[in-house]
Amino acid sequence: MKMKIVTYNVNGLRPRVSQFGSLRKLLDSLDADIICFQETKLSRHELRADLVRADGYESFFSCTRTSDKGRTGYSGVATFCRVNSAFSSNEVALPLSGEEGFTGVLENLPRFGSRKDECPSIAEGLEDFSTDELLKIDGEGRCLVTDHGHFVLFNVYGPRAQCDDKERIQFKLKFFNILQRRWESLLGQGRRVVVVGDLNIAPAAIDRCDAGPDFEKNEFRTWFRSLLVGNGGPFFDVFRDKHPDRIQAFTCWSTSSGAEEFNFGSRIDHIIIAGPCLHEEENQGHSLLTCHVKECDILEQFKRWKPGNAPRRKGGKNVKLEGSDHVPVYMSLMEIPNIQEHNTPSLSTRYCPQTLDVSHILYLDVAIIDSRFTFEIRLYLSTRDLFTHVPWLSVSMFARRQPAEEIDSSGECSSISDDSAIVESDNQPIKRPLHTCTQSSSDLMHEVVICKSNDCFKSFSSVVSKKKPRQSQLSLKSFFQKTVGVSNSFCADKKISQEDFSSPCKLNELRGESGENDAAKEEIASVQEGESSQPTENKKNNLAFAEWQRIQQHMQTSIPLCKGHKEPCVSRVVKKAGPNLGRGFYVCARAEGPASNSEANCGFFKWATSKSKHKG
Repeated sequence: MKMKIVTYNVNGLRPRVSQFGSLRKLLDSLDADIICFQETKLSRHELRADLVRADGYESFFSCTRTSDKGRTGYSGVATFCRVNSAFSSNEVALPLSGEEGFTGVLENLPRFGSRKDECPSIAEGLEDFSTDELLKIDGEGRCLVTDHGHFVLFNVYGPRAQCDDKERIQFKLKFFNILQRRWESLLGQGRRVVVVGDLNIAPAAIDRCDAGPDFEKNEFRTWFRSLLVGNGGPFFDVFRDKHPDRIQAFTCWSTSSGAEEFNFGSRIDHIIIAGPCLHEEENQGHSLLTCHVKECDILEQFKRWKPGNAPRRKGGKNVKLEGSDHVPVYMSLMEIPNIQEHNTPSLSTRYCPQTLDVSHILYLDVAIIDSRFTFEIRLYLSTRDLFTHVPWLSVSMFARRQPAEEIDSSGECSSISDDSAIVESDNQPIKRPLHTCTQSSSDLMHEVVICKSNDCFKSFSSVVSKKKPRQSQLSLKSFFQKTVGVSNSFCADKKISQEDFSSPCKLNELRGESGENDAAKEEIASVQEGESSQPTENKKNNLAFAEWQRIQQHMQTSIPLCKGHKEPCVSRVVKKAGPNLGRGFYVCARAEGPASNSEANCGFFKWATSKSKHKG
């Protein structure tokens, strides 16, 4: 049996799903049995069905649990397994068990699918570390472990640490130290280990575009190479073993500098494997790599920048490119036999109530009409729960403005003549009476009682607070236009049109009808004044437009030219904490690339004329 494993840092699962149109299309585009995503950027309460569930796939998620500043809604990993059946299956792609994190401590915390008697201790080999240390390591949602019988798969998103950030460097060192302990423990038990993911480590100079002479002396690169068989370790770097001399084989590029245009990146997404082959006889030279790995390569067709895109120097920097700053890496396995029958483990998102599959849900639409707003309430109930009498219930409300013509003069709703709500269930409309919608602008309470066989649907009440309607965003032109002061009440009573204002006879009639109504006279005068001042308004608009053109021209002349290409630079702002935080500077506008390429960024840099002012 053949098997394909893919690892992909998606840089946010939501934008990737949006890019491909649906989660299913994203997964199918990778055409793999096991798909490992990193940097999903989803918190636990954001695990919705459209982001985590797809027909034909079982999914497992690990989300960040930390509340540290800058770490919430960050990182996160997910593993999707393509299977024919989630129950009584002998497929290797469907895991026998799943574990969030790799230290074992998260198994003690409540989650969907867990039972009270599921309280495993700290993972074997990690007894030297305290529970608090292990919780901090696993708290950022950086690892998922799935046991596939023939091998244990680690889906890892390695921490990133700047060279001057001592705290994160220590965190990264401890993270990989504990992770290596777990690998060694499993290998000591005779298990095979497959590690995939964005480790944020480029192992050697060949894996980096601008590697300097001391590049390989970095402690993390030294640690990675110590894991490999060539240096006495147990692991194979599958891509590099299959392509030992391939240069410019990168998986990640800087998006801010347009480095993809000249393939100026690094290889930090890896697949490493360790353990014996699956053959019963033990012969010299046999290994998981030599006996079962058919191929391993980089899926460069997923790059954001395509050969047909316009270069940055010709306006390409203004074109929004869709996709992650990483590309997937895949490994194809062969001669992988099936395993014993088993069911999907409890970590699967199919056991998470908030991710119930909409295609397997009966729903009811309840329309509640008020004099100003219409509220639609949709009830979701799983077909499985109809028979088990476990009502996972989720209510979502959407408000829309009631059209003015549907509201009668008394303020009561008139869009439904029989003063009832229409309830749809299984395409059979059911009418239920509602309370009269005559309450004021305070909070409204509507109680809807829905009866169904076996009392599966129960009564509920919802309190809906009215919100002020959002105003549409004003255009720049609206700030230069003068508002005509005609009240709605006067126009509604008298129904004055523009022709009435332009005719003196009509105006006299209006004056006669209103008598001594001073307010009406002032409003008519204001309209006349507005018409007479129209040329003045046009003049002001022209002056404003000319001033804006002058400002733009001044900005163009004040931007320096880079020395390498004599082209206008782009402005940037320092975002890194330090004495220059918030200070502006100029750099060459071209895409980053090798220094030997004259078409690439020339490296020009210039500070803006003044520093930004900081408080305190």
